[in-house]
Amino acid sequence: MMAQKRKAVTRDSLEADQVALSDGGSDLGAGLLNGDFADSGEESEAEDDWLLEEEEDDEDRLEDETEVTDQDEDGFSDEDVLREKDVQREIEESGDAAGLGEEEEGFEEQNYTVTKDANGNLRFVYKEIDPVYDSDDSDAPVTTNTIGNIPLSYYDEYPHIGYDIDGKKISRPAKGEALDQLLDSIELPQGWTGLTDPSTGKPLELSAEELNLLKRIQMNEIPDEGYDPYPPTVEWFTSKVEEMPLSAAPEPKRRFVPSKHEAKRVMKIVKAIREGRIKPYRPPEEQKEEEFEVPKFDLWADEKPREDHIMNIPAPKLPPPGYDESYHPPPEYLPDEKEKQEWEEADEEDRGKEYLPTDHDSLRKVPGYDRFIKEKFERCLDLYLAPRVRRSKLDIDPESLLPKLPSPEELRPFPTRTACIFHGHTGRVRTLSVDPSGQWLATGGDDGTVRIWELLTGHQAWHVSFGSSESVNVVRWRSGVDAFILAVAHAETLYTIVPPLCSPTLENQSHELLNAGFGYAATSSTTSKARADHPWTRPSSGLVSSCVLTSTTLRGTIKSLSWHRRGDYLSTVSPSAQYSAVAIHTLSKHLTQLPFRRLKAFPQAAAFHPTRPHLFIATQRTVRIYDLTQQTLLKQLQPGARWISSISVHPGGDNVLVGSYDRRLLWHDLELDTRPYKTLRYHSKAIRSVAFHQGGRPLFVDGSDDGTLQVFHGKVVGDSLENASIVPLKVLKGHRVTGQLGVLEVGWCGSRAWCVSAGADGMGRLWV
Repeated sequence: MMAQKRKAVTRDSLEADQVALSDGGSDLGAGLLNGDFADSGEESEAEDDWLLEEEEDDEDRLEDETEVTDQDEDGFSDEDVLREKDVQREIEESGDAAGLGEEEEGFEEQNYTVTKDANGNLRFVYKEIDPVYDSDDSDAPVTTNTIGNIPLSYYDEYPHIGYDIDGKKISRPAKGEALDQLLDSIELPQGWTGLTDPSTGKPLELSAEELNLLKRIQMNEIPDEGYDPYPPTVEWFTSKVEEMPLSAAPEPKRRFVPSKHEAKRVMKIVKAIREGRIKPYRPPEEQKEEEFEVPKFDLWADEKPREDHIMNIPAPKLPPPGYDESYHPPPEYLPDEKEKQEWEEADEEDRGKEYLPTDHDSLRKVPGYDRFIKEKFERCLDLYLAPRVRRSKLDIDPESLLPKLPSPEELRPFPTRTACIFHGHTGRVRTLSVDPSGQWLATGGDDGTVRIWELLTGHQAWHVSFGSSESVNVVRWRSGVDAFILAVAHAETLYTIVPPLCSPTLENQSHELLNAGFGYAATSSTTSKARADHPWTRPSSGLVSSCVLTSTTLRGTIKSLSWHRRGDYLSTVSPSAQYSAVAIHTLSKHLTQLPFRRLKAFPQAAAFHPTRPHLFIATQRTVRIYDLTQQTLLKQLQPGARWISSISVHPGGDNVLVGSYDRRLLWHDLELDTRPYKTLRYHSKAIRSVAFHQGGRPLFVDGSDDGTLQVFHGKVVGDSLENASIVPLKVLKGHRVTGQLGVLEVGWCGSRAWCVSAGADGMGRLWV
């Protein structure tokens, strides 16, 4: 029974000892605890009892060695029992060593306590380790926060800012009130920087050594105080000549045989000396330093008197002095008190004389002249600035230099008043166009409708609606009288219409011309890709019943439309369509082509040349002229405008009219220069539309957002030696400014000197 009890105690002691060894076994084995157990009487009594128990255990151990216990009875083998005994013996020996250390060194503080576990065995409980940095390295920072490189912003929502080496939370330092901060800013401690340590959140203070280091760096001195920038030179190589050779090898033969190469070099030098190319050295002769004298030249040594020029004027002479300038003038020249007061109160420019006559008894009583220096200076200015040559002055009237413009009465006819008003649209009237016969006027507006009016009476003859969600931006009649076709740009779709207002013969010809493209598209397959991108189709049944025959959709809102003079081609401009902004449509083939795949600038308008296969494209700042047959860029005009709004080509083809949103009207002569020939500024707001008269009259007109139209006389002469003449004729007023918009588009009526305009006030006007 005693043996079983001892075995149980041994098992418990083994488990406890394993814990003790895992916690601080290395300290026990190395004797680092120093045995601080003799501090109190109770601990010494417990130690004596423990020593008595050890002696009894030694006697029992001798008895246990003779006993053999089966593993089946106790559950342990002999090896386990021996291992437990060895561990217990090591603990006892360590306890003895601890006792000895306690007797020898009893002055160090005890860092553990000895208690007993539940089985009555000894248990060493150590105190928490105080992490003290005892390194000799003074540059190592004292790190108390162990969060590493984690940003402190992660701890903004918590009351602590990290953890120390023991895993305890580091509380956030309390922030003082405004008064405390003010006192801290006034009483600055030594080493105060005003910064905050990001690892601790406390104010960052520098030591005296760090402050001294920063001061040295600021003064451009060496940071290390003991560093010597000029150390003594180390003689790595000796200057003594060794008498004994470093090698015992015999001298080679080449050192005793004369060198042929050296003989050749010597002969070359001898030859050069004989020829005189190399001269022996001669010491320089001593030269006496001569004093440097500045050369002097007499400019007037050869001066001869010259006769005066014919136009020479001699310098004006001063008049001789009068009696009033004498120091003792007669009494009649002396001023009285009233004259003195008037002279002193008058301005210097209004005084008759620059001095007052003064009477002195003798010449030695005359004081110094206070205006002497100023008078001589003014005299010098008179001599310097006075002309010395007679010049004939030209008496020319400035108005005679201006070109004589004809009177507006001599340039009639031109529009001067409103003859008819076309009122029917519910929104802005954005576009208009007069047919080639001059009988019908087509308008389009924000209400999505196209209306056709009788030009002379103002009666609405026909209209069609494309939907009020989008506005009709452009309408244009086909050029020529062989067909009656109207092209309409509604949002992104291009429609062709044959209004039922013409004769049956002309209507049938127009239908045949538009329907021929469907047959050509069905038989031709060469341009299948272009047809697939922009196919020409029939519109809806409702539009077909309204005489709308074809439609094609582009990739952007159409803002400009222009017909070719033959009537088979028309160009459209969609500024928002990027690379497919400019498109050329063939009416007879129902084909849409995109000639420009990489157009850098945003196009604003396009127009065909009246007689040549050229295409004018106006971008925001330039006007480019392309040859459609050769597919090349011919010329690039530089109007100098910030944003071009519209263009118009003269019927002769050599002049271009450009309107801009920055209130300028620019006339370009293609034969002169790429810069504008004339720049006209007559409007106070942006110019929306410009138009040349296409019927042979020398007129052009522009419309602006200020609600006015400017009519000009522009005469172009075929003679290249004479430039075009421009005369402003009339300012037409009638449109109201609505929403900061005025006149949106202008046009001419065939061969007559009439013009039409579309305004933002929802009305169209005819000016005659």
